[in-house]
Amino acid sequence: MSTKVLVVDDDVNIVKLIKLYLEKEGYTVITAHNGRDAIELFKHENPSIIVLDIMMPEMDGNQVCREIRKSSDVPIIMLTAKGETFDKVLSLELGADDYMVKPFESKELVARIKAILRRSEAKNGAGADEVIAYDKLEVNLSNYELKIDGRILEIPPKELELLYFLASNPNRVFTREQLLEEVWGFDYFGDSRTVDVHIKRLREKLEGVEANWTLKTVWGVGYKFEVR
Repeated sequence: MSTKVLVVDDDVNIVKLIKLYLEKEGYTVITAHNGRDAIELFKHENPSIIVLDIMMPEMDGNQVCREIRKSSDVPIIMLTAKGETFDKVLSLELGADDYMVKPFESKELVARIKAILRRSEAKNGAGADEVIAYDKLEVNLSNYELKIDGRILEIPPKELELLYFLASNPNRVFTREQLLEEVWGFDYFGDSRTVDVHIKRLREKLEGVEANWTLKTVWGVGYKFEVR
């Protein structure tokens, strides 16, 4: 059975173009032109990945992304006509896996979809008992669960993967580029600001926990999970 892609954009021509390229690659493509229809299709069609425009009627893409993240970690690529850092960061903070600024090359979008699906399939096929535990911290990569001081915290998949990777390599400093390569994959197309956003969100979740570990910035280099 072919992989199903949900493409959502109020521009009919863009949807037709993306659909054409994806179907040439063997994907099954379902489409919507507003946010509310996108939510309904997501619920009933169970797509493997979503390509989601931000500026749309009914519900914008950020609202759709927020709603989907309440129940699913399906990969989401955001499309935006805005190239400002704020818009990119907001999409990432809402749980998007990647973003593309219009106008974009259809071949590049296909490449990104393939890369994200490869990482998603590798994650879903991971073995059991991938757990890292420290004082008041437990990161379970098998069921994508984070526990802080015994409490389960809701966390987007990529934040958990980043924390798991850093905690698996205590006291080792990684540059932003290394973290992009290790956590997002060799073929990630984003920039290093992505790492900063995820670290910031992790620190907000870990704030106030007195323990023998911390997420530390090494100025001019990158980040490390420091264990004292």
